[in-house]
Amino acid sequence: MINVLKFVALDILKNKIVIAYAVMLALFSWSAFSLEENEAKGLLTVLNIVLLTVPLVSVLFSTIYVYNSSEFIELLVSHPVKRSKIWIALFIGLSAAMSLAYIIGTGIPLLLFADFATAMMMIVSGCMLSMIFVAIAFLCSILARDKAKGIGISIMLWLYFALLFDALVLFLFFQFSEYPIEKMVVGLSALSPIDMTRILILLRMDVSAMLGHTGAIFKNYFGTNWGLIFSFGLMLVWILVPFLISLKKFVNRDL
Repeated sequence: MINVLKFVALDILKNKIVIAYAVMLALFSWSAFSLEENEAKGLLTVLNIVLLTVPLVSVLFSTIYVYNSSEFIELLVSHPVKRSKIWIALFIGLSAAMSLAYIIGTGIPLLLFADFATAMMMIVSGCMLSMIFVAIAFLCSILARDKAKGIGISIMLWLYFALLFDALVLFLFFQFSEYPIEKMVVGLSALSPIDMTRILILLRMDVSAMLGHTGAIFKNYFGTNWGLIFSFGLMLVWILVPFLISLKKFVNRDL
């Protein structure tokens, strides 16, 4: 497993797409902090970039990489290596590479320009977001044998979490604005890892007013230490559930 992990990690880190991804994040992050005199505005600009770019690149690159590695995976399966170890090594390698690219591209400017606690919150949240969408990519690639179909599913899931989910929540909010549905909206936010990341970072920046009149409710639920632990626990569930489902299907799949 260690040898497979080393091979996958080195192969991905040498990939030009991953290098370009890290450079692109670095350019966006340095530009955001250089052009904005206000630290908070720079952080919000970086946050918007992270919430859209990181999930999209993570899910697309990982899905394509798994499909392109199908022959390599079949070769490994033909050797006396447990299937579970192969799949876990691929996941760890991809997750580590995407997280490292994010840390180099966005983490370094955050540590230099932002408050340390806020910077660490964004770095940890961004790494977990990368791992979540790598796990989703593994699930998409194992559910569909056809490459185009698998990539299509991954793009649709990104669109749902990044754009459609917020639209559905706002629709519910306006339709039932006369009823006390704030707690329900807090519960719904747990169904989207991108929303969870946005809420955690905005609350850490103490700009919960930007969340609308539910900002105080979010502050009560997620602003405390237990709220942070619960939130990161939910994000960990988002990593484990898709990956474990894909692992089970890979182990039982007829290649």
